[in-house]
Amino acid sequence: MGLTVGERIQKWLLRAVSGFFFALFRLFSRPEPVRPAKVPPVRNPLLTLPAVQLAEKIRRREVTSVEVVQAYIDRIQEVNTLLNAVIKDRFSAALSEAAHVDRLIDEETGGEEALADRLPLLGVPLSVKESFFLQGMPCSAGLVSRAGVLASGDAPAVALLKRAGAIPVGVTNTPELCMWVESSNYLYGITKNPYDTQRICGGSSGGEGSILGSGGSVIGIGSDIGGSIRMPSFFNGIFGHKGTTGIVSNDGQYPPSSARQQEFLSTGPMCRYAEDLLPMLRIMAGANADKLSLSSDVDLKKLRFFTVVDDGGSPLTSPVDKQIVEAQRKVAHRLEADLGVKVKEISFPQLKYSYQIWDTFLALPDEDGKPPQPFVELMADGGPAVWPVWELIKWLFGKSDHTMAAISLAFLKSIHSATPSQFILQQKETLQRSMEEVLGTDGVLLYPPHPVLAQKHHHPFFTPFNAAYTAIFNILGLPVTQCPLGLSVEGMPLGVQVVAGKLQDRLTLAVALYLQKAFGGWRDPGAT
Repeated sequence: MGLTVGERIQKWLLRAVSGFFFALFRLFSRPEPVRPAKVPPVRNPLLTLPAVQLAEKIRRREVTSVEVVQAYIDRIQEVNTLLNAVIKDRFSAALSEAAHVDRLIDEETGGEEALADRLPLLGVPLSVKESFFLQGMPCSAGLVSRAGVLASGDAPAVALLKRAGAIPVGVTNTPELCMWVESSNYLYGITKNPYDTQRICGGSSGGEGSILGSGGSVIGIGSDIGGSIRMPSFFNGIFGHKGTTGIVSNDGQYPPSSARQQEFLSTGPMCRYAEDLLPMLRIMAGANADKLSLSSDVDLKKLRFFTVVDDGGSPLTSPVDKQIVEAQRKVAHRLEADLGVKVKEISFPQLKYSYQIWDTFLALPDEDGKPPQPFVELMADGGPAVWPVWELIKWLFGKSDHTMAAISLAFLKSIHSATPSQFILQQKETLQRSMEEVLGTDGVLLYPPHPVLAQKHHHPFFTPFNAAYTAIFNILGLPVTQCPLGLSVEGMPLGVQVVAGKLQDRLTLAVALYLQKAFGGWRDPGAT
């Protein structure tokens, strides 16, 4: 169905506004030129094993934790000068903790099984998104005014991973205040994609995506309120899981969520190997893990599969790249050939309004009528609220501490209607009901992770609404796993989102394991 006249006008206006800000950026900014570079190939075989296998080898004394942690430190030092993904390390502390792990194993009297049950990730290195509290490490979310702010404790999800034996080696970059699709800020700079350093790594868990994709980390932790786990996972060729809302604690992050935003935020695992998704989720979920029945076997042949090729033609989003469409089509055909299932192509007309639904629900007040904390107040970090027009003028003269992305978002938020559209509210309710009816407890849906491949740096200014492809599932509260599907002709990662009904996370994780076997999973960017 073609666009209406109103939708054509809306599309033109939005493209004009985003194009204006992009033109301003290109005209007045003096970004550091990014020369094309390629990360070196992974050479140490320890870097090619899933975390669960590393933990097993450490428990069996086949390798020491010190050797594993040192291997990842070496890799980070090898690639980080190209990527700027890890913005603060704790290498000395990590090696000390690894040595303690090795002593603990030598002194263990309960046997390997007891260790595996008590400390399933014992001795395995972990990277952490900088917006999470990790004791003694910075927690600024890229805000210049928070330079020097150190976390006095651990976020609950981080604490659970540490309690399971994981050893944090450093924290990774984000966009300013974690609200953009490119991880760039004036505190730490810009993070690059390991498959092509001239392209974005995504956001807001972009530093995580970049260091994981480069082979500099095996497991990491991210957060996702609009695709901030899944977009970087897609752009960097790794696995990322946004779980059913409310299962993993979102506490211990900056900026804090307000109003109803906790309903849409999801903390989850990011990793290179599908085998690590379920163990990480079980650990991070803590007491809530039982709600997901993660120990129940999944028979893929008994699942119902569906595929949706695009959002139905939203005037706000880009057309889906043909290579992404073809990759998803190959998944459907492979499922049918291998499992004897039927993958049914369906559509949801309401997906056309994905961005408007996300934008509307993120701005809704809580049950007491209190609206979310204004973005201009978050930018001010306790000071007087930022005035976007004045901040733009300062930016034009190189005097602002805020990025153009943050200033542009502040403009959008300042003109946001305080009264939600009843039409959009109804579209969401219809979509929620329809999708839950289709999925039930045994349905799986394939959907593009993004309409385009990882773009050149700063180009998302011209396509700011493409995140709607991931953001809609935050509002619906459904579990989604982004799975890599090989590389495009340009050598950039392809992928697909795998969606299931609420609390059915084990289904998407089982499909992720299948897709890794069928399509090869993560590819070493240095070997391509």
